[in-house]
Amino acid sequence: MNSKIPVPHQPLVSHIYTADPSAHVFEGKIYIYPSHDLEHDGPDNDNGDQYAMEDYHILSLDNFSSPVVDHGEALHLRDIPWASKQLWAPDAAFKNGIYYLFFPARDHDGIFRIGVATSKSPAGPFKAEPDYIPGSYSIDPAVLVDEDDKAYIYFGGLWGGQLEKWQTGTFEPNPPELKPDQPALGPRVALLSEDMLTFQQEPQEISILDEEGQPILAGDEDRRYFEGPWVHKYNGLYYLSYSTGSTHKLVYAVSDNPLGPFTFKGTILTPVIGWTTHHSIVQFEDKWYLFYHDSSLSGGVNHKRSVKYAELTYNADGTIQTIDPYPS
Repeated sequence: MNSKIPVPHQPLVSHIYTADPSAHVFEGKIYIYPSHDLEHDGPDNDNGDQYAMEDYHILSLDNFSSPVVDHGEALHLRDIPWASKQLWAPDAAFKNGIYYLFFPARDHDGIFRIGVATSKSPAGPFKAEPDYIPGSYSIDPAVLVDEDDKAYIYFGGLWGGQLEKWQTGTFEPNPPELKPDQPALGPRVALLSEDMLTFQQEPQEISILDEEGQPILAGDEDRRYFEGPWVHKYNGLYYLSYSTGSTHKLVYAVSDNPLGPFTFKGTILTPVIGWTTHHSIVQFEDKWYLFYHDSSLSGGVNHKRSVKYAELTYNADGTIQTIDPYPS
């Protein structure tokens, strides 16, 4: 168990490695749904084989003056019939009086799919559905339950996340590489069914545009989508934030429609120690917070990461102030 009071820009827990934090306010507390990095010394490659996670632990905070609680194992690979390995970045949602955990994993053919598990408690444990969401693919699910109670799932990640292998609508093991002057691939979005277990529609690609209304290009690695979508609302607008991957930043774009198109606005978080960057944004009481991870606790090992948090500030025009993960 962990009993530390959280400190900005410091690991929330240090007894296990955690990454990819999805933070929500449920029942008046902050619940964080991270992935759980294993301690191993296996190979490190662009396919992501080093990210060999097998289970999820849920963390919670009564508030930022109270200790972080690890609620223990909430779901394990062995209890997911369709999954073969790699329980990567999850998210959670509440609807119909039920808590839903959405998670990616490889199926028995090695293809990433998205599954759902349910619980009566935000702390788990969660019971997985026997099969993945029909028509689901790739990684990094993030769910927004809007004010009208419609629930949207956003997902998709390049390289190890296999998103580029789905450009035709079916899995292509060796797709043609996008040219730098082609529009970048966007994340996918689908409306979830009322019971949250299936897509109501075919997933569609989200367009991310520059300020002139032109698509962000595949060669624009400072702004193009790579992985880790997160959508939150602020002052009636939808904010899509995501990782740029190879340039290691968290950036964001804004829209008045949950399906987009989104207009690129700027950088939320400058690069952290470690290759990956993945996050969530949540309002608690009257302040906003960014949850993210880095590899500082492990001395920079890419697959031994730790979840952190920082306060997030909006400017008067709705833009977000850039956060330095290592303030002096």
